[in-house]
Amino acid sequence: MTNHNLKVPADGQEIGYENGVLSVPERPIVPFIEGDGIGPDIWRAARRVLDGAVDRSYAGSRSIAWMEILAGEKAKRERDDWLPPETVDAVRHFRGAIKGPLTTPVGGGIRSLNVALRQILDLYACIRPVRHFKGVPSPVKAPGKVDMVIFRENTEDVYAGIEWEEGSGGARELIEFLRNKLGKRVREDSGIGIKPVSVTGSKRLVRKALQYCVDRGRTDLTLVHKGNIMKFTEGAFKEWGYEVAAQEFGEWTVSEKQLWDELGGALPAGKILVKDRIADAMFQQILLRPAEYQVLATTNLNGDYLSDALAAQVGGLGMAPGSNEGDGLAVFEATHGTAPKYAGLDKVNPGSLILSGVMLLRWLGWPEAAAAVEEALQRTIAEKRVTYDLERQMKGATLLKTSEFAAAIVGNLG
Repeated sequence: MTNHNLKVPADGQEIGYENGVLSVPERPIVPFIEGDGIGPDIWRAARRVLDGAVDRSYAGSRSIAWMEILAGEKAKRERDDWLPPETVDAVRHFRGAIKGPLTTPVGGGIRSLNVALRQILDLYACIRPVRHFKGVPSPVKAPGKVDMVIFRENTEDVYAGIEWEEGSGGARELIEFLRNKLGKRVREDSGIGIKPVSVTGSKRLVRKALQYCVDRGRTDLTLVHKGNIMKFTEGAFKEWGYEVAAQEFGEWTVSEKQLWDELGGALPAGKILVKDRIADAMFQQILLRPAEYQVLATTNLNGDYLSDALAAQVGGLGMAPGSNEGDGLAVFEATHGTAPKYAGLDKVNPGSLILSGVMLLRWLGWPEAAAAVEEALQRTIAEKRVTYDLERQMKGATLLKTSEFAAAIVGNLG
């Protein structure tokens, strides 16, 4: 890729993509955005851990050629642009990237840099694996029962951002149109938002979730929706999800109705149970019966709430990884905010970004390095050598800085 604003590593190679399959070289170029606030601290820690795991897992035969790209406050300072075009181009060209948390610009223009990246690059699936690392403090009795992956539609629903302010010309026109043309009454002093849920967006999201189940040996997929009230958006999402399961994954899937009507409640080996749950009921289920759920597929707002609620059960956003993925493109990210009051203090937990890096390693097809990071992280937590957010809740723990926590994890790499 040629761009005078980017320093492309001369010794790195590009990741290829053909017929739906990535082709990953021994030293792939991976762009990174260090992020705002605590971003630089946690990125340095994450990079040290990821590089250490790759080096030890493959005896130096593989490595990542990191390439910095700019977004957020650093981009505004250096390029006078919150999200420079070359940053978007680089992610598209090199296919995978990892980023720290970004500031939401105040005022007009981009309402969220994270949302902008997802929409511009059509990263339609927000993927959030949630599991508990033994020893991490939790507000629930049995956090180890939580082992779920949330597939959240990333480009539609209320996050499409289609809305008009109360009293604006657009709001008045829409209210009048709804009343006069469609017979729907909306109060005159209302702001208006539109919630699009499409066949295309819904089916590709569920398709990706089902393919994940097939590839990873997961045996349970739940479609989460509010279709009892919103029948033509949320309810349609559910119906389209079942269609994908039956029409494209029929050899692997069994519906809940089939399970009980035809199979006596026993799921055959190698099959995936596809079921659905109303969103509010699902919140009860993740607290009361979490072991019964493995993969969730849902619309944007439901996924936002559920993923954070599940993260709280396993220790909070400091231990919650995430990615935004499309077809042959992915951006892995810390799922928490920038915490500017801790910027530069070498204090906060880098776990979210480290575990997002684990997702990156698996996306590259390097599962050995990914597993090595998880195992080393678990050992370090078991030793009670942790950052302040965990140390203050763990009796007898040793308080570590961000950089010291990274060093401890590297020291525990097998």
